[in-house]
Amino acid sequence: MRERPVRILVAVAAAAIFAFPIWFMVSSAFKAETEVQAIPMHFIPHDFQGFAQFRQAAEIAPLWRYFLNSWIYAAAHVAITVFFGALAGFGFAKYRFPGRTLLFLAVLSTIMVPFQVLVVPLFVEVKWFGWENSYAGLIIPGMMNAFGVFMMRQYATDLPDELIEAARVDGAGEFHIFLRIALPLLLPALASLAIIVFIWSWGNFLWPLVIVQDKDLNVLSVGMTSYSQPYQREPMWGAAMAASTVATLPIAALFVFFQRYFVKGLTAAAVKG
Repeated sequence: MRERPVRILVAVAAAAIFAFPIWFMVSSAFKAETEVQAIPMHFIPHDFQGFAQFRQAAEIAPLWRYFLNSWIYAAAHVAITVFFGALAGFGFAKYRFPGRTLLFLAVLSTIMVPFQVLVVPLFVEVKWFGWENSYAGLIIPGMMNAFGVFMMRQYATDLPDELIEAARVDGAGEFHIFLRIALPLLLPALASLAIIVFIWSWGNFLWPLVIVQDKDLNVLSVGMTSYSQPYQREPMWGAAMAASTVATLPIAALFVFFQRYFVKGLTAAAVKG
């Protein structure tokens, strides 16, 4: 029992350390420009600016266009990865066919290849298709990944075979079984995968930076450089903090309301075999 207060203190200290950058970012979004870098640091705004920094951020760069592009990019990846990842995972888990294990290992092997190694050949391929500097080039190359297939296969393995066989006896087709029986049973796993893919996509920087040159197609992670690149102008730290706050809000809200699905998704591969 004596150890409990110590653990609580350690947990509170760790939480404060991790939360401090977020607090500084949000509070700085409401400070005057000169106050953002004030020494000693102002933990709360002394000269409260309201939403002035947010308006300035939208004037310096098309902030809300970046926000919309990030939503389109992340939502497309979530929808496609979740559906086709579940479809492939269900197939690997419940169907026996020649080469199944070898094919599954081939899918898993792509996880071991760092994306940085694939950027140049992927860019050449996308450019050959004529998708450079477009939503198609931005979204299509990353809309499926092996992690989604692996995760959904782990969950689908636990689905009762008797339920699937009963549906077949009743005359249901295979795709109907997947849509009407498997998907509803996989909803917790689908939610976990959707959250993980959304977080990955929302923060993705390298591929959007490489494939897009049109400012109107930039996502938030790339558009943030508009506020801090000194060769264009003096860094606008207040506007940068406001834009960072806008970029962080969806992820923070997602984690606060759906954290149990997020944690469950991260641990699924470790506890299922």
